[in-house]
Amino acid sequence: MAGHTRKWAKVKRKKQKDDRRKSKVWARLSQEIEKAAREGGGDPDANVALSQALERAREEDMAKDTIERAIKRGTGELEEEGREKVTYEGYAPHGVAVFVEGETENINRTVKDLRNLFSDHGGNLGKDGSVAYLFEQKGRFEIAADATDEMTLFEVAVEAGAEEVDETDGAYVVTTDRDAFADVGEALDEAGLPVEANALVRAPATTVALAPDERDAVRGLIEKINDLRDVTSVYTTLEIDGTPLALGVDVASPAGH
Repeated sequence: MAGHTRKWAKVKRKKQKDDRRKSKVWARLSQEIEKAAREGGGDPDANVALSQALERAREEDMAKDTIERAIKRGTGELEEEGREKVTYEGYAPHGVAVFVEGETENINRTVKDLRNLFSDHGGNLGKDGSVAYLFEQKGRFEIAADATDEMTLFEVAVEAGAEEVDETDGAYVVTTDRDAFADVGEALDEAGLPVEANALVRAPATTVALAPDERDAVRGLIEKINDLRDVTSVYTTLEIDGTPLALGVDVASPAGH
């Protein structure tokens, strides 16, 4: 009987983790859909960004009424719901800067959860602007490596304003500055290059390399921050295997897996 109890507890924990991930993914997709509809209108046939966001939402089995509400919030047909977008900044141990993005209907709860985590792990939650200047917003697109060749992708992306094209983990990653994000997305769509994911992310200007035990301690804190219900993405200046550690539904940091 004890064995069955342990097995059920393990299954329950996995389900809770999967549910948290789905909740985070849906929250991020709702933001994407709302933003796309606000900037380009609610017709996906005339709005490339919205069309791409809707395709990703369907792939994640996002509920139809949730999608429709996000579109209506973006077009102004539906007033904003209780949740609002938030950002928080702080330092993990060993001088690692941390920038947190999220969405919450209870700011007091979110701040309390974050402050407790930072404090319990030897860091501190800072004021607005305390680390934001260390990060730059970038556009990021992922295209499956078997969907095109690097030269074709490079020519299309760079001509539209992309900064670089890299290959990693079976996918091409196109990086742009914030202002070129929409233009590059439109160019990729017009060229028939299937974008698997895209987002505005934050890239650190400089990074910090730590000894293994220090690195693992900081990563443990970042993983716990990312697990909070109101957090969607976490960016840091911690370098692991040549890549800044970033976790969340908007980012794909090899160091975070």
